Amino acid sequence: MAFGNSSQQDEGSMMSEINVTPLVDVMLVLLVVFIITAPLLAPQSLKINLPKTDAVQQNDKPQQVSLVVDAQGNIEMDKQPVNDAELAEMLSTRAADPQFQLQIEADSAVPYGRVAGLMALAQKAGVAKLSFITLSK
Repeated sequence: MAFGNSSQQDEGSMMSEINVTPLVDVMLVLLVVFIITAPLLAPQSLKINLPKTDAVQQNDKPQQVSLVVDAQGNIEMDKQPVNDAELAEMLSTRAADPQFQLQIEADSAVPYGRVAGLMALAQKAGVAKLSFITLSK
């Protein structure tokens, strides 16, 4: 390390000193990042001992009923053709079961208004679980 006067150095010689300031800056930033993230990597859970019991299997499976709407807007419930009034009556009797689930399979050509009307009819009948069946590509 030559801290001498510039007149002492040759005009054609290279400066062979390393500037460590950027290296120190990068290392300090990395240190701050590790200090901040280290507590987040440690598990934050409590150690508890759970009691052991016999396994209980749930026998309550949802009662799935299929509602098919074809391209003309005709509906079938459980493969039986029904009209809107019959559908409302059937849904109101079955909706009392908490495991009842209505699955709607609507053709892509069916207008949205028809499907929305069937959903409203199911809601008025008390259906709490409603799903749509689609085909994946």
